[in-house]
Amino acid sequence: MDLEPPLAFEVGSVAALALVVAVDLVLAHRRPRVPTAKESALWLLVYLGLALAFSAVLLALSGAEYAGQFVTGWTAALTLSIDNLFVFAIILAAFAVPRRYQQGVLLVGIVLALVLRGAVIAVGAVVVDRFSAVFYLFGLFLVYTAVNQLLGSHEHEEDAENRVIAFLRRRIRTSEEFDGGRLRTVVDGRRVLTPLVVVLIAIGTSDLVFALDSVPAVFGITQSPFLVFTANAFALLALRPLFFLLGDLVDRLAYLKYGVAVVLAFIGVKLFFHALHTNALPFVNGGEAVTWAPEIGTATSLAVIGGAMAAAMIASLVALRRGSRRQSKGPRHR
Repeated sequence: MDLEPPLAFEVGSVAALALVVAVDLVLAHRRPRVPTAKESALWLLVYLGLALAFSAVLLALSGAEYAGQFVTGWTAALTLSIDNLFVFAIILAAFAVPRRYQQGVLLVGIVLALVLRGAVIAVGAVVVDRFSAVFYLFGLFLVYTAVNQLLGSHEHEEDAENRVIAFLRRRIRTSEEFDGGRLRTVVDGRRVLTPLVVVLIAIGTSDLVFALDSVPAVFGITQSPFLVFTANAFALLALRPLFFLLGDLVDRLAYLKYGVAVVLAFIGVKLFFHALHTNALPFVNGGEAVTWAPEIGTATSLAVIGGAMAAAMIASLVALRRGSRRQSKGPRHR
């Protein structure tokens, strides 16, 4: 049994995700503070548990292949969203957002991201349905992004974000200081916007850029818009506790970008093979499907994505531990 779940389940799932985000927003607004590492770890486990419970329901409703596509897509989306953490840190630091308000800012940023990604997924679903050849473009784009990931650095990302922030500051007039969690405040008797508005725009804009690789990547695993959206939604929900749990550790995980690059390249190649199987371009094999191209299954995709990120994380932590040991020993004097 591998069937699409009932429409009522899909609508109910999106409504439940919206409710979870709404509850989070209310709690963050009423109790602005810096979550402890223990709280962040607990929330991360809650979100991971919710995603696994969701996959279990999909397994019961639609079968192993459908549930496996969600788990693989969610794993890929979470993997590709890790870079968001570094950009979030740049934006929050550039505007000197008080630590106690950062949790609420990130949550609003996640809401914006969900809305923007929903729009990108809706457009992508129409394009995929009408022009199957777009998988060629998706595949080539992801391979290009993988190469760029290997050759690029966080310094380039920081320069790009700083340019965006400088542009926004020139175009949007705001007060000099924050006024709690308010978007507007009063300065010299006049109502003006607070820097929080620019922060939220910067976070939303940066996530839209990240959506341009994460959404096609998940479309490379499943062509179900519902699964693409829910995979991205559960991945985004896990970002906030990850941000407070890892802190600046993300920037020190030296081999993380190699894992992300492998994932991007693998899904890009998978998409290209899929495009060959559904080929309709007249100048490729006379417009006929290329049957000799391998078809990469969901189980293989999950193994490669999970293995690449596990290897990257382990290698990064080993290197970090060795670096800490060298620093603790210090220079030897004769």
